[in-house]
Amino acid sequence: MLTVIYSDEFLNHKTGLFHPERPERLTAIVNALKSVSWAEKLDWKLPTPVMDRLQPLMRLLETVHTSSHIQRVKAIADQGGGYLDGDTPMSAESYDVALLAVSAWLDGVDQVLTTGHPAFVLARPPGHHAEADRGMGFCLFSNAAIAAYYGLEQPGIEKVAILDWDVHHGNGTQALVEDDPRIAYCSLHQSPCYPGTGYAEERGSHNNVLNLPLSPGSTIDLYKPAFQHYILPFLQQVQPDLLIVSAGYDANQDDPLASISLQPEDYGLFTEYCLQLTPRILFGLEGGYDLPSLSQSVVATLEKCL
Repeated sequence: MLTVIYSDEFLNHKTGLFHPERPERLTAIVNALKSVSWAEKLDWKLPTPVMDRLQPLMRLLETVHTSSHIQRVKAIADQGGGYLDGDTPMSAESYDVALLAVSAWLDGVDQVLTTGHPAFVLARPPGHHAEADRGMGFCLFSNAAIAAYYGLEQPGIEKVAILDWDVHHGNGTQALVEDDPRIAYCSLHQSPCYPGTGYAEERGSHNNVLNLPLSPGSTIDLYKPAFQHYILPFLQQVQPDLLIVSAGYDANQDDPLASISLQPEDYGLFTEYCLQLTPRILFGLEGGYDLPSLSQSVVATLEKCL
């Protein structure tokens, strides 16, 4: 059985009419996963309610984000909604939903480390653009970074790697982990593109960062050598006890927010590469805004984990 952590509560983060990061993203993925021939092999789990782990969750949140940022997110929700920045709207329930998303990522870490098998966190809002003191790019809290630090608190976990295959560079994740030698961060992303970060020469404080900027129009023919010659050797050297994948699917050719030309089945190949490193993989949803290609990409990812 392959665990998928999901709750309908993630649909309650309302971003407004026509916003690309919308609840329908999750609905499309859920419907696609329930219609595949191997649907009975999926074990759907609800995330742990925030109140059941509030103290440790907030402690972890405060190790990554400033108190002022956390309070600002809460204040905007308390006033009925608003904007963290021009791209990042919130509704009255967004703060609670974002905390539940963090809880789901923590559950994913627990699931992977308990079973030794991959798990997928199907949650929103995404997180890899969220920096210590601000949310941006549709992201409120840095789910992947928080999950990495949580993983390092678990017995036997000395190294965590984060692979970010979203089409946009995870500026927030990198900034939050690059000074910690226990965490490695690796990103493939379109350049030039939002948020304008992720240069190849950035190596982190401990040679623990690998950025692979790719030109608009890049296809799987460029991604394959990137994995084979750079990502796999980098991660093999790290030898992570846990691999966290910021699984964004906006590098698809049909995605409206970027210009990379992948196909949904290409994410199955990415997953095969990851499984060469370790079966202890936590996949967590980041971007992906064309509903058909998004949902089929998640299907391709999970199918390789069965």
